[in-house]
Amino acid sequence: MEAGRHRRWLFSLCLIVASCAIGNVARAQTTDGGDLSFELVDPKVLRVCADPRNMPFSNEKGEGIENKLAELFAEKLQKKLDYVFFPQATGFVRMTLGAHRCDVIMGFPQGDELVQGTNPYYRTTYALVAKIGSGLEDVDTLEDPRLKGKHVGIIAGTPPATNMAIAGLMSDAKPYPLMIDTRYDNSAQAMIDDLTAGKIEAGVLWGPMAGYYAKKAGSLHVTPLVKETTGPKLVYRIGMGVRAADQNWKRQLNKLIQENQGEINKILLDFGVPLLDENDRPLGAETAKKSP
Repeated sequence: MEAGRHRRWLFSLCLIVASCAIGNVARAQTTDGGDLSFELVDPKVLRVCADPRNMPFSNEKGEGIENKLAELFAEKLQKKLDYVFFPQATGFVRMTLGAHRCDVIMGFPQGDELVQGTNPYYRTTYALVAKIGSGLEDVDTLEDPRLKGKHVGIIAGTPPATNMAIAGLMSDAKPYPLMIDTRYDNSAQAMIDDLTAGKIEAGVLWGPMAGYYAKKAGSLHVTPLVKETTGPKLVYRIGMGVRAADQNWKRQLNKLIQENQGEINKILLDFGVPLLDENDRPLGAETAKKSP
């Protein structure tokens, strides 16, 4: 997913801008016997690296998707849960996981080389958000001619901006900043506010954000963008991030994902995340126990 650029909107999962490689700063050493005492800050505590104000993913009040996943994992591991909070901007990985202050980033795009990724625990996509009754509810690709001349909101610098440019939509688009300080700004919320106020006619957001904010606003429809034929693909797998050296810890997290996929999916669906199977079909409550 264009490594490093997607965390701020993948996580608003969506901005991790590279500062250094984890392998250069990790001090942990693995063992063959599964002993985590060499890998973790404190083997008795699940120490999570998180943004203090990055809904729907995490906040200091523990209200986000990744907070709830961390609570689930802490319960399964029978560990105390603790956080190291740091804004997800330049230096996030270096100052948290890389500095050995915490042991896992709960949501991280698969293929990003800043960390060692676990197996993915969900698969989702960017989505189009429109008002119910607008006539755009069934638009499922940015190439749809019904979007021509429409004011469409887009987070600048994200992959669907390329797709919109190819489709000739950028001249009428309203951009929202990718690089923000989450203590003061929220581009996704601003886009949804503009949509409900009629200042834009549709918006394109990373799926978890689209589902969460549309659910909060009401009267909005979310359509996963899985049918793009030009530009970058907009579907991604999300796993967790650990240090490059932490092999035993990675194996333990992979086991937890496999054993608790149903509960993980329930948390994701409760937040409105548009889950997809490997054939880009939506996963609902009945089918969500399948692995991503």
